[in-house]
Amino acid sequence: MFALDEELARWDAALPETQGAARVPLLAALAWHTRQRDPLRAQRLWAEVTPLLSLLAPAEADLLRARALLTSAESAWLRGELDAAQHQAGQALQLCRQVGDGAAAAACRVDACWVMAWTSNDGGNSAAGDDWLEQAAAAARAAADPVRIDVIDAAAGICDAFSDWQAAQQQWSGRFDADLSGAPVIAAGWISDYFGTCAFQRSEYGRAIGHLMLSFETALATGQIRRAIIVATNIGNGFTNLNAHEAALDWMQRGLDLARPTGWPLSIGMCLMQTAETLRQLGQREAAQSLLREALATLSPLSGSRAYAVALEYQGDLALDLGNHAAALESFTRLAARGDALCQNDFQSSARRGQAHALSHLARPADALAAAEGALALAREHGDASSQIAALNVLADIHARHQLPGPELMVAPNAVLHYLLLALEIAATIEGYTVPGALLDATAREYAAIGDYERAYSIALRAGASRDLTHSQQATNRAIAMQVQYQTERAQTEGEHHRQLAAAEAQRAEVLQQTSATLEHLSAIGQEITAHLDAAAVFRALDRHVHGLLDATHFSVFLLEPDGQTLVCAFGVEAGKPLQAVRVPASDPNANSARCVRERREIFIELDEEGVTPNLIPGTLPTLSLLFAPLRVGQRVLGVMTVQSLHARAYGERERLIFRTLCAYGAIALDNASAYRQVAATQNQLLEKNLELEQAYKALEEVSLTDQLTGLRNRRFFLQNVDADVAMSLRGYDAGQHRELTECDIHMPKDLVFFMVDLDHFKEVNDRYGHAAGDVVLVQMQERLREVFRESDYVIRWGGEEFLVLARATHRDDAHLVAERMRRAVAERAFELPDGVRLNKTCSIGFACFPFMPEQPRLLSWSQVVELADQGLYVAKRSGRNAWAALYSTKATREDGIFPRLMQQLDQSVADGEVRLLTNLTGPLVLGGERRRVGLSSDLEIS
Repeated sequence: MFALDEELARWDAALPETQGAARVPLLAALAWHTRQRDPLRAQRLWAEVTPLLSLLAPAEADLLRARALLTSAESAWLRGELDAAQHQAGQALQLCRQVGDGAAAAACRVDACWVMAWTSNDGGNSAAGDDWLEQAAAAARAAADPVRIDVIDAAAGICDAFSDWQAAQQQWSGRFDADLSGAPVIAAGWISDYFGTCAFQRSEYGRAIGHLMLSFETALATGQIRRAIIVATNIGNGFTNLNAHEAALDWMQRGLDLARPTGWPLSIGMCLMQTAETLRQLGQREAAQSLLREALATLSPLSGSRAYAVALEYQGDLALDLGNHAAALESFTRLAARGDALCQNDFQSSARRGQAHALSHLARPADALAAAEGALALAREHGDASSQIAALNVLADIHARHQLPGPELMVAPNAVLHYLLLALEIAATIEGYTVPGALLDATAREYAAIGDYERAYSIALRAGASRDLTHSQQATNRAIAMQVQYQTERAQTEGEHHRQLAAAEAQRAEVLQQTSATLEHLSAIGQEITAHLDAAAVFRALDRHVHGLLDATHFSVFLLEPDGQTLVCAFGVEAGKPLQAVRVPASDPNANSARCVRERREIFIELDEEGVTPNLIPGTLPTLSLLFAPLRVGQRVLGVMTVQSLHARAYGERERLIFRTLCAYGAIALDNASAYRQVAATQNQLLEKNLELEQAYKALEEVSLTDQLTGLRNRRFFLQNVDADVAMSLRGYDAGQHRELTECDIHMPKDLVFFMVDLDHFKEVNDRYGHAAGDVVLVQMQERLREVFRESDYVIRWGGEEFLVLARATHRDDAHLVAERMRRAVAERAFELPDGVRLNKTCSIGFACFPFMPEQPRLLSWSQVVELADQGLYVAKRSGRNAWAALYSTKATREDGIFPRLMQQLDQSVADGEVRLLTNLTGPLVLGGERRRVGLSSDLEIS
């Protein structure tokens, strides 16, 4: 479903080295997994895949087409184009089901259901969204795909938690392991999101933030940009609830920074509205109002989504804070409608409470009372104690403001006290709930108002204790927020530290490079050494320059054998004498050369005058300064080079730098020499590769000239070849004008006949049975065309259900026989659809011969003859279909203006005998009316 950044980097690196059909899986994987990272690049990659699909097996090609459709569907979903997204995802799902039950097809079905689920949720149809997630989970389990199973179950748990978190915890309890260290990164991110959402709903904001931060990092690392945006805003919301508003705004800004470049309305709108709510709680109401307006405008294409409902709730709360009760009433009324549509009780109850509050301030007590009682009824129905307390508070406020009569069966002397006592009664049933001091203060005031000072005093004391406890809880929340923020800042600090280390390393490398510039004279040496393509010449050049620049009693080069297990002394000189070719195991714990290879670093050993050279090779001198350096090309180690001196402290920093430089040149030169030895073999491989490329180019050229559905030639092929056939036909007629014709010349066919063939009522097939059925009919149509026409004829898919056939070297008088065979080939045999349905179809045919007037072969161009064939098709269509018709010149045909007359006044031309209309139709013919034109490309110059 989602790939890590590292995987994309590997695919990108492998892509330039891959050709032909082997390139398709890489292109498809990159296209699929960049669908949120870089949607434009994803489209370009799919465009590159499409012409290569013909190189694959049909089932594999169909699965990739389904993936391309899903990529487009997800892009449309993210842009808020939900109908288009569902249509494309539905097409992809249909393709996957047609392919079969393999693992790849099953995964594609899961992902199609996944897209359908989120588009349904964004459209406000949460029931359909839940149903699609269930289908996705069932498909994942049928395919035994553990990662997809975990991701989809976690997503379903998140959706359930928003509707009823207590029921969700009971349903999903024990489904996920709290220890995610062994889980795949993708699954771990979604499971962390589930844990965080549940903790958030329990008001455990610190714990929630910890889970959500892991989810945010994994979402970014796996290209789930929309998920990262949502999680960032949820983290900000968590900090808001912990009164850590600065951290909250920081996370909101992170989400917005990710969302803005995408242009995705839901993502941008969520960030804006959550930031606005944080600003409202900070008292920045004007700024909050501006952001909320922008959020609602951005979310307007997704007015059915939960995010839009949340924005309405925030807008209503802000309007109440600003004293704009009419605006608040409008927002909460719209929220009530959305809550009912979404079937989410938190919106239903809070909307009616907000309505009641606004109506009360608008002097509409009766309506306010009805709304508050509705909120209370909803809260009781769902067993939501907190919402019941809030509704009872609103009822008490309404009665206090408007002096309304109390309800029946009051449990207190007045209505206000009645509702306050009910609220306290419910509060006592909530485990761990701290009764708000404001509620206790209001109850104490009401007791004092009726003269019960003893109870008033007692409850006032409870109010003070409650405020102390609340302040303590707020302090705890702030401490939790500080701890979470500290952990976040610490992680950021560690990351910054690592970045600084990297920068310092880069700076050190730069200084080293600058220092190397002081050894500019070595460049000439390097050019000489690396110019050699023979290893022996490289050794001689190194030996000469090492002794010229360094005190080197001993100089040798050890090279790794191909197995990488043994070092061989390929070149060695000590005191002017060659050394024997010793072999050293790369694992030898005592050999400095082997240690240098294993550790991939320079080894420098200095001994004093009385020192004993460690690990001295028998027969060599006891040197006191020993310098070993690996011969490296990139990350590959070719071997080791060593210089040694009989003098102590022979190699300072300058000498070591010179030696490193010589080692670098030597490694490059030896690597080049090794590569040169393989040139002969590589040349043969290159020739083979060139041949493969040439064959691939021919295959691609063939694809570009072929209609991918039917396998017939396309317009491009036709336009590339028609001129040559026209020229050949004209040469045949020219020959008759310049010499006496033989019997063979007279009977040799030299006409071209253009047939326009069109399936009758084809649109009904697509409308009734779907485009896939239409495609099957078109494929069977091409089979019948091939049965009737010769292999030497051009059978062209002209467009849609219309075909153009160029019958080459044909006698014009035989063309009607071919047309009748074509008509019968369609009318007398049913077309069979994949589900077994048999369709009886007919076709209409129009044809015309080139040259149109044999006496004047160049009078009309071939493109005009095609249009005359189309006129014949038009006559067949308008006169009843299942027919053929053709236009022939006669002896009465007038040359001047012939083409416009036949196009515009065909009925008159037939009546005048200027043109002969040949057809199998026996009834009345329709020759007038507006003519349908042949679809020649308007940008082609045709003569």
